[in-house]
Amino acid sequence: MISLLILLQFSALQVPILEPDGALYAGIAKTMVLKHDYLNLFADGHEWLDKPHFPFWMAALSFQVFGFHTWSYKLPAILFLLLGAWYTYRFARSLYGENTARWAVCILLTAEHLVLSNNDVRAEPYLTGLIIAAVYHFYRSVEQPWRYHLLAGALFTACAVMTKGIFALVPIGAAIGGHLLFTRQWKQLFHWQWLVAFLLISLFITPELYALYQQFDRHPEKVVFGSTGVSGLRFFFWDSQFGRFMNTGPIKGAGDPFFFFHTLLWAFLPWPVMLYAAVILFFRKWKKQAEYYCICGALATFALFSLSRFQLPHYLNIIFPFFAILTANYILSLQTDKGLRFFRITQYTIIILIAVAGVVIDLLYKPAMGYVWLIPVAALIVLYILLHYWLDKSTKAAVFYRSVAISILLNLYLNTILYPDMMQYQSGSEAARYANATIPGTPVTLYQHNSYSFEYYLNAPVPRIDSAATGVVFTTQEGVADLQQKGYACTVLQRFPNFYVSKLDLPFVRKATRATALGEKVLVRVKKTSL
Repeated sequence: MISLLILLQFSALQVPILEPDGALYAGIAKTMVLKHDYLNLFADGHEWLDKPHFPFWMAALSFQVFGFHTWSYKLPAILFLLLGAWYTYRFARSLYGENTARWAVCILLTAEHLVLSNNDVRAEPYLTGLIIAAVYHFYRSVEQPWRYHLLAGALFTACAVMTKGIFALVPIGAAIGGHLLFTRQWKQLFHWQWLVAFLLISLFITPELYALYQQFDRHPEKVVFGSTGVSGLRFFFWDSQFGRFMNTGPIKGAGDPFFFFHTLLWAFLPWPVMLYAAVILFFRKWKKQAEYYCICGALATFALFSLSRFQLPHYLNIIFPFFAILTANYILSLQTDKGLRFFRITQYTIIILIAVAGVVIDLLYKPAMGYVWLIPVAALIVLYILLHYWLDKSTKAAVFYRSVAISILLNLYLNTILYPDMMQYQSGSEAARYANATIPGTPVTLYQHNSYSFEYYLNAPVPRIDSAATGVVFTTQEGVADLQQKGYACTVLQRFPNFYVSKLDLPFVRKATRATALGEKVLVRVKKTSL
């Protein structure tokens, strides 16, 4: 079953990278390779200061080896996600045994938003692997001081910090510190090996600090966020973290303290009810718990995100390994008839709802690929039948693996049928594909319009300008009208329907109303008219 779940993650490799953030990050890593510059970050044609370097370095390394492709951008992220699954297994096995470890991995790799994020790769797959790896090695360093675990934990922590900033320390520090605190291991809590770990982390993040210093702090004349004198180091340590949390930095958001509570109901499908039950039971038996790593690492981070004014669903992915272990341990602890009945009714209800939702989505959307999806459906029906005979339908294992099977079915449909069909409406990647085939190597200007996917997928330079330009231009209908008003002749090469697939809504999903939800982008050849 775990092998099938690993293959499920790789089923997203050929789905084009979603705009805006995934394509933006891919473009930044591509620019690194093209410029042979791995210190300075560029996006939109100018200096870029937002995220640290580690994910871009990993993607750039993949590009150097494999070239610029969809799969070569996603591959390192998925590998780090699977690293997280491996460390989830090792950590859960150390805490609760083999069976819990296997179930925890199944829960992690079927968590809905984690699977969906393989189509919209950002920093979270890297963080998911790095954070649980750091926690595991620090946990082992408590048992076996001064072996390689302290060094490994510090290295993984440093990479996590170089992925998202110093708030990556929160789940790691809360997991280790919380457990030692609640188990009253005062000697271990204040052991001086943690000072060594802090020094090692500080040493390992120096590549990030050096890159920021070279790009920004050495050049206060650069204009960043509309100002000069912007410090990359200050942004890294303060504005990008505490500034977002307190909503005082250059990048702001609007927060809802209950946002992540209801987000989990779909993001952790098909297990959210079991997760909430696991957390409630954990608190009811607080003093009898054997470990506090998972609850402390997960809830401290969850609370921090909930209090923050900057909230996005994918933020939760990094604590899914902790949630998976808690949930697996809870399900396996169910022994009474009442508990088992609650598990069966809840999970079979969720299975039915997921199946109905999948059918409804297909009927509303009506993908052009038609009924090719019957192939994976048939395969999973066979799998389901085998499970039916292998496992008694009344057992926990039967219910559990059927929940896993419905998740595989849904996400195979999304990754192989629905998302590939939807991506025809991402105008940037479609226009780049068309330009690569019909006018290969021709530079295309973005005029009064931005498209990160177009920049990444086009195999030619993509300048950005606001003033009029000649040559091939990718723009909007308003941009074409503006060029014509300025005296330029525009010959339309191709029109492309446009919709941000990362922001789905009902009018787009419903085929009958889809045309009303679509915009349009245009690839035009622009010439200056003769007087």
